[in-house]
Amino acid sequence: MYLAHISDDKLREQTIREHLEGVAKLSAEFAASFDSEEWGYGCGLVHDIGKYSAEFQKRLRGGAKVDHATAGAQELYRNKNVMQAYCVAGHHSGLPDGGSPAEPATFYGRMKKDLKDYQAFKEEIEIPAFPALPLKPIGRGGFSAAFFIRMLFSCLVDADYLDTEHFMRPESNTRGNYDSIEQLFDRLYEHIASWLTNYDENTVYGRRSAILRACLEKGKKQQGLYQLTVPTGGGKTISSLAFALQHAGEHNLKRIIYVIPYTSIIEQNARVFKEILGSRNVLENHCSVVCDNTEELENMQLAAENWDKPVVVTTNVQFFESLFANKSSKCRKIHNISNSVIIFDEAQMLPVNYLKPCIRAISELIYNYHCTAVLCTATQPALKDFFPDFMKAEEICPNVKGQYEFFKRTEVINIGEISEEDLISYLEEKDQVLCVLNSRKRVQRVFESLKGEDVYHLSTYMYPAHRRRILKEITERLKDGRACKLIATSLVEAGVDFDFASVFRELAGIDSVLQAAGRCNREGNRNRVDCDTMVFTLEQDEDIHIPAQLKLPISVAKQITGKYEDITSPEAIHEYFKRLYRFRGEGLDTKSILEDFEKGIPSFSFPFADVAGKFHIIESETKTILVDMEEEAADIAERLRSGDHSRELFRAAGQYCVNVYENDFNNLDGAGMLEALCTDIDTDFYVLRSKELYTEDRGLTVKAERGDALFG
Repeated sequence: MYLAHISDDKLREQTIREHLEGVAKLSAEFAASFDSEEWGYGCGLVHDIGKYSAEFQKRLRGGAKVDHATAGAQELYRNKNVMQAYCVAGHHSGLPDGGSPAEPATFYGRMKKDLKDYQAFKEEIEIPAFPALPLKPIGRGGFSAAFFIRMLFSCLVDADYLDTEHFMRPESNTRGNYDSIEQLFDRLYEHIASWLTNYDENTVYGRRSAILRACLEKGKKQQGLYQLTVPTGGGKTISSLAFALQHAGEHNLKRIIYVIPYTSIIEQNARVFKEILGSRNVLENHCSVVCDNTEELENMQLAAENWDKPVVVTTNVQFFESLFANKSSKCRKIHNISNSVIIFDEAQMLPVNYLKPCIRAISELIYNYHCTAVLCTATQPALKDFFPDFMKAEEICPNVKGQYEFFKRTEVINIGEISEEDLISYLEEKDQVLCVLNSRKRVQRVFESLKGEDVYHLSTYMYPAHRRRILKEITERLKDGRACKLIATSLVEAGVDFDFASVFRELAGIDSVLQAAGRCNREGNRNRVDCDTMVFTLEQDEDIHIPAQLKLPISVAKQITGKYEDITSPEAIHEYFKRLYRFRGEGLDTKSILEDFEKGIPSFSFPFADVAGKFHIIESETKTILVDMEEEAADIAERLRSGDHSRELFRAAGQYCVNVYENDFNNLDGAGMLEALCTDIDTDFYVLRSKELYTEDRGLTVKAERGDALFG
C-alpha cells in the first residue's frame, strides 16, 4: 500500500490513490468555473505520482527529502501537456521560470532531471487525455497562456491544500458556512426598498435613489466591462453593491470582490457590508483586521487563504500581486476570482507603474473567466485605450454630467503660488478647515506654527489605534460645530468621511484635488458658495522634498489648471488622465512584464518566478515598529519577547505598529532607539525603545541625520 500522508498522531493513513482522486475531484470542481474541468481533474490526478517511489515512502517515516513533484510534470511533458506540467512541477515550490534544459532549477531543466523510480504509479493511476484548450487568446497569446497556467495552478494547489487539511484535521472543517447570493440580494433589497420609492431628483436622497435604480437595472444586463461614475455624496458604496448582487444573481456568479486602494476605505466598506449582509458573509482581507475571538479569527484566516466567502473586500496590492505571484500560498485563492463581479473602487488609483499588465489581467478575467469588472470612481480615469478594442465599457450611472453638477458641494478655486506664512495666515482665520500638503515635513511645520487645542495632525507614522482615536475626536468636533483645524498628508483623502467648511489643498494630481474637495461640505448642509476648496502651490523651499511619484501628476495638473476654469469637471479629469498616461509612456509597464509573457510563445517559456519577484505595487521596503505605550501594546510586546509568535498575536499587534521606510528605520536603529523582537522568523518586529519620539499630537518623529537624538 502506497501512502501519501500519515496523521500527526500516527493513527491514520491516507493512500496516494485516495489523495490523488480527492485532489482531482476538487481541482476539477474549481476549474469547471472557467470551462476547464477535465484539465483540473487531470492535474490533480497526476500531481503526486512521484510519491510512489520507495524513497518517498521512507520519507513519510523520517527518511531524507525527495523530489516528488517533478515526476508528474515529466509524465505530462512527455505527453505534450506542457501547461499542465508547469502546474504540477510548481505545486510545492511555486511556478518556475521556463528557462532551458541547462538550468536545473527552471521548468525545462527539471524536465531533464533524473528521478527516483516512481513507475509503480501505473498499477493504480492512468495519465488522462486532455481536451482542446478552452482559451480565447488576447493579443499575441503569451500573456493569455501564462495567465491560464496560473489559474489552473491555483485550482490544483487549493485542492491539494484542502484535501490534505481535511485528512490531517477532519474536525476543524469550518469552510462554506455562508449564505447564497440570492439571500444576500434579498437582505440588501430589504435595506434599500424604502429608498427606491423616492423619485424627487431635486433632493440628495432622490438623486441617490435614481443612481441606485440604474445600478439595479444595469445589473440585469450582459456580463462585461462597466464603469460607475458617481460623484462624492452619490451613494457609490451601496449602489455598486446593488449592481453586483443583482448581476451575480442574474448570471449565477459566485462572489463579489471589492478591490480598494486604501485600508481605511476597506474598513469602512466592510463595516457597511457586514451590517447589511451579515458578518459571516464578508471577508475583510487586509493586515489590520481585528477579530473578537479565536474561532472568528480561525474562520477568517481559513477564508483568507482562498477567498472562500461570497463578498471579499481586499486591496489593490493583495489582488494584483496574487495575480502575478508564483507561490502556491499566494496563488491558491485566484481561481475563486472566476465567476465573480469585481468592483475596482477608486479606479483612478490602479497602480500606474503596472497599469498595462493590470488592465490586461482584468481583460483576461472578463474574456476567459466569466467575470464582470466595474471601474468605480468619482474621477473616471481614461482607461479605455488600454483594454482590447473589442471590450467596451458601459456606463452605469445615469446622466454623469448632470449628477456632477447636482452633487457639487464646493467651489474649487486656484489661488496660485503662496508662501508658507500666507497659508498659515489663511488657516488661522478659519474655524473648521482641512489643509492637505504634499510633504510630511511641511505638514509638521505648519502644524507646529498653528498648534493649539483645536489643531490636529494626522500621519501614517501614527499607529492605527491612535489614528482612529484622533479621527473620532475630529468627527465629533465637526458635528458639534466646534473649531477644528486638521493638517495632514493625502492620508485623509479617501475613506474618511470628514465634513469641513473649507479645504486648502496643495496642488497635486487632479484626482487628489477632487478627493480633498470631497471633504468640503460633504453632507451638503451648507451653501455651496460659502464652501471653498482653495488649490495652491507653495514657494520653493530647499528643505522640502516632494516625493518623486508626485512630480509628474503635479506637472500635468498645472497644465490642466492653465486650460480649464473648472479643473474638477468631467472633461478636465478625462484630459488630465489622458495626458498623464501619455507622458508615462513605457512607465505604464515599468518592468516590461506584459512583453516578458507575450514573448514566451511559442516555446512556452514563461518567467513566472522572475515576474513574481519584481511585481511589487509598493516598491519601498518598510519595517514594522511596535509602539508599546498602551497597556495592551505593552502586553503584546512581552508576549513576543517570551516567544509567542502566533498569527493572532501579530494581527493584534498591528493596531499598535507603525511601518516606516528603510531610511527612517536605519536612522532610528543606528541611534539605538529600537529593540529587536522576533528577528528569528520571517517577520522582523521591533519595539520603540525611546518613547519620547512618539507623541500624542505628532506620532513618531524621525530626524534625518543618523546617530542624532532623533527628536524634533
